[in-house]
Amino acid sequence: MPHILSVLIFLPLVGMVLIMLLNKERHLAIRWTATVFAALTFVVSLVALGLFSSRAAGMQLEVSVPWIQAINVSYHLGVDGLSMPLIILTTLLTLLCVIYSWRIDDRVKEYMAFFMLLETGMLGVFCALDFFLFYVFWEVSLVPMYFLIGIWGGPRRQYAAIKFFLYTLVGSLAMLLAILVLYFFAEPHTFDMVELARQMPMATAGGIWAALVFWGLFLGFAIKVPLFPFHTWLPDAHVEAPTAGSVILAGVLLKMGTYGFIRISLPIVPHECQRFAMYIAVLAVISVIYGALCAMAQKDMKKLIAYSSVNHMGYVMLGIAAAVAAVDASDLVTNRVTALNGATLQMFNHGIITGALFFLVGVIYDRAHVRDIDAFGGLAKQMPIYTGLMMMACFGSLGLPGLAGFVSEFMVFVGAFGTYPLMTALSVLGIVITAAFFLMMIQRVFLGELNVQWRALKDMDAGELAAIVPLCVIMLLVGLYPAPIIDMINTSMQGLIQTLSTTMELVMQSGIPLG
Repeated sequence: MPHILSVLIFLPLVGMVLIMLLNKERHLAIRWTATVFAALTFVVSLVALGLFSSRAAGMQLEVSVPWIQAINVSYHLGVDGLSMPLIILTTLLTLLCVIYSWRIDDRVKEYMAFFMLLETGMLGVFCALDFFLFYVFWEVSLVPMYFLIGIWGGPRRQYAAIKFFLYTLVGSLAMLLAILVLYFFAEPHTFDMVELARQMPMATAGGIWAALVFWGLFLGFAIKVPLFPFHTWLPDAHVEAPTAGSVILAGVLLKMGTYGFIRISLPIVPHECQRFAMYIAVLAVISVIYGALCAMAQKDMKKLIAYSSVNHMGYVMLGIAAAVAAVDASDLVTNRVTALNGATLQMFNHGIITGALFFLVGVIYDRAHVRDIDAFGGLAKQMPIYTGLMMMACFGSLGLPGLAGFVSEFMVFVGAFGTYPLMTALSVLGIVITAAFFLMMIQRVFLGELNVQWRALKDMDAGELAAIVPLCVIMLLVGLYPAPIIDMINTSMQGLIQTLSTTMELVMQSGIPLG
């Protein structure tokens, strides 16, 4: 029987092949093929979730088969409490994006094929436990997004696509150099992440090569997050990307960066993560406040949400920095676990909430062909269903209690305060600013008198509701009862923190100073 993670990863690729075999004029068949394979992939991810145990800290559903034996590369897959929520997020958002994209009429065959390839790349990143395999999937996910922006994007799509590609490629090359250093320092040479996590912390702790590995990985992941000041590609990419492209970009691709920090940097170079944690925390706080202030200055709704992503991903990085900053202090174990739990949950929640926001901006843009906040007014009277869903997504993003965003941000603040009280307090300002710009947008777009120019606008149709309502339901469920997903995350984060603590105790005993 095929391994379930292999089926999960390559099922969309089978869909892509079938789509490419169809005549390009058969739009309906192409759309149905993409939808069916996206739905099947989502179902397989739910089956994997059913086989997953929240009580097990290590890797589950593992498969490891020799692949390129000359350089000791293996086909190694596995999932834990970090990757499982992101896999569900990826398959769900991809399915909803395909459903929403039935309205695409230009080059439908290529569009759907790229989406299937993109899903394979993203799922591969979250399942791969071999660096060679991880890097292949990382690069595979870059190519289809480049074409989705460059072909189906807005007026400046080529500029945005090239900028996105070049930024991400620079980060990928820095990460590749770090991977090569890790490979040659390992004895025996290996690309296996689990084995490298076991070997490398003691082999390179405190050395110049370890610092170079850390900064190489840091650059690759920080650009993807994106962390200030590596964020400048994001607003352009979001504004020019088609609606579904923006949803996947914010909902999943940004998470690959923060996932990399937790999956790779923390266990493989923990000494360096602890050594440079303050720098990461400072950049995280800047991202939180700067992203919120930039969002407040925007008139374009899509660019506003793009900058809000910089703000919200800053909370994730603050949680990661706080979790590793004091790995030698046993009395802060609970806080560190809470910070990592909050960061991981924030990755999931941000994908759900921001995905809904970009869908909703796409709905109004498809009708009005404008995203200027000041161009609207009084839409609550004309589009009541749309207004209700948009307000719910905005309140979720600004951290209203009862919705998903509040839970994860609160956990990050609780976990980070013991380590970085001042920076945590400064980060809370991001919530205030976020509330301000979302409330201003709601007031200008939905309240007051209806702009006569938009009297003919129709409310949301069935296809749009099918893509957006599930995200709003999850937003509410996680906000009211987050225990199931937190339980899934918590065991793995406890295991990671325990491993880091043990490693740092050994480093201290070896005489290498911490910090």
